[in-house]
Amino acid sequence: MLQDIRLNDKHTTKLERTEMENFDEYLRQGEPNKAEKAKVWKTAIGLQQVDGLKPSDYLIETAKQNIEGEITIDEVKKRIDTYYQQHPTKTDEDRTEEADKVSARIAEMLSEQTFTFSPAEYLSIHRRLFQGIYNLAGKIRDYNITKKEWVLNGETVLYASANSLKATLEYDFEQEKKFSYKGLSEREIIEHIAHFISNVWQIHIFGEGNTRATAIFLIKYLRKLGFKNVNNELFADNSWYFRNAFVRANYEDLSKGIYKTEKFLVRFLSNLLLKENHSLKNREMHIQFVEPVNDLVNKQNDLVNDPVKANILHYLKQNPKANYAELAEKTGYSAATIKRHIQELKKLGLIERIGSDKTGHWEIIEK
Repeated sequence: MLQDIRLNDKHTTKLERTEMENFDEYLRQGEPNKAEKAKVWKTAIGLQQVDGLKPSDYLIETAKQNIEGEITIDEVKKRIDTYYQQHPTKTDEDRTEEADKVSARIAEMLSEQTFTFSPAEYLSIHRRLFQGIYNLAGKIRDYNITKKEWVLNGETVLYASANSLKATLEYDFEQEKKFSYKGLSEREIIEHIAHFISNVWQIHIFGEGNTRATAIFLIKYLRKLGFKNVNNELFADNSWYFRNAFVRANYEDLSKGIYKTEKFLVRFLSNLLLKENHSLKNREMHIQFVEPVNDLVNKQNDLVNDPVKANILHYLKQNPKANYAELAEKTGYSAATIKRHIQELKKLGLIERIGSDKTGHWEIIEK
């Protein structure tokens, strides 16, 4: 099982590398207009991997023409439509047409500076993405669903009932509208956004294309909140991790000691918004994942060889609610030193913050 988990990560990385290298040259050249378009296209194409889809070479070449300024996004869409009128897909299993058309539509939507925070906007995004592809594009599903998840070893998240979708979605949006971010730390802001968007995803108001629509909605909502310089390439490079993080945030089996956790989604958003560098590995989210022994030994060696970390860890075991100032006073190190080593301990996977900066506590990860 562990070998399968590791191979799954490698396979995803290979797909991402093959497709994304097509646009890296524009990012290296540094021409602002071309670089911005290349980022949009990387995100649009990368998000297709959420559903295991791969765009065609024709789409890649057409996207490059758009980046070069030779054709508009409208012309891209028309060419893709014409291409598939002349070259229809032969089987239902071939979803390349879907990948191409949805990629072009995502590129168009991410280039627009428009957004309204409402359920209607969320439905509109789905409709624009999947018009002519799914019969229920932009419509609320009227049937219940289950989805076998690799990360859950074949189990499914419990999604909202078809009877309550509209009311549940409206309630979550209304609560978010009332919420005030004033006075929150960066960490608290990210934790709240993770909780809100995780709830919206779990409702799974759409039968198909739910994660892609949610991703576009999230990107636009983050812009509205002021995160205008977000590196959305993270969605391109880690789209499957993004989806699996939603799965783990909404699944639990207490009889097996499995608890739902938003920590993986928080890691993704921390990298996205704060430019942190958390490792984003799908295998670590698998419910049967066991950390390799060598990794544990390396972490233990890092701890043994660093007395600052050892002292911090020792005090946190006795006082899990301690803040930076208290740790500095008790250990004799500066607050800046404490903060730096706390971040390193988090990256080593030896501690984890549970709850907000004000009312939460530190949890020691016992290995």
